[in-house]
Amino acid sequence: MLEQTVLADGEECRFCLSKPGRRNMIWGKYGFAAWDRHPASPGHFLVVPYRHFSDYFDITDEEREELWQLVAAGKKMADAEYHPDGYNIGINVGLWAGQSIPHLHIHVIPRYKGDVENPKGGVRGVIPHNKLYEFKPD
Repeated sequence: MLEQTVLADGEECRFCLSKPGRRNMIWGKYGFAAWDRHPASPGHFLVVPYRHFSDYFDITDEEREELWQLVAAGKKMADAEYHPDGYNIGINVGLWAGQSIPHLHIHVIPRYKGDVENPKGGVRGVIPHNKLYEFKPD
């Protein structure tokens, strides 16, 4: 399913290779979910299409539908094993948005009560000075 893709710098795409040690969770027709090798929090996983492309906006309808189904199925697995209190879901599109691997992948990052002092703003934190606004926890 995965074909090897050589990047501009001569390196092979890490998602196009089936690497030893990859902890796959789920396989689909268009992509797979795997536990992140460098998790931001316990239960962090990635959803990755088999087809090599970098920009989320180049996805096909069929790929998009299945990848989001893999997000939902992976969340059930993370819930069962890690019992998080919330999630951040993100996709970096382009170098200036923080994309360091030019192969589309969706981060699903479990969050836990108390993992940061003030979680208000969530994904808005990608631009730190625009993140915070009044936080009123339950």
